[in-house]
Amino acid sequence: MAALDWSQCPAVESVPGRLSGAWVFRDTRMPVSAVFENLEAGATIEEIANWFGISKEQIIEVLAFAARSLAAPVPLEPVSASDARTL
Repeated sequence: MAALDWSQCPAVESVPGRLSGAWVFRDTRMPVSAVFENLEAGATIEEIANWFGISKEQIIEVLAFAARSLAAPVPLEPVSASDARTL
């Protein structure tokens, strides 16, 4: 799976020198990856918002961006007729 282009999500930013340039919630040091890790561990959006001092709306915006990005069609490279026979 291709990596998401977080530069297209207005809720996050990557600042050189802040957490090694990791994608964080805008104006925070909260890595976007922490939301997904905590959700995977069973936390709720409300719990994450309280623990990390970010709004539920910010979390929902990031989740919606990820969902839209993953739902986008993936461009496929053309397959030649000879390659198609071996698939």
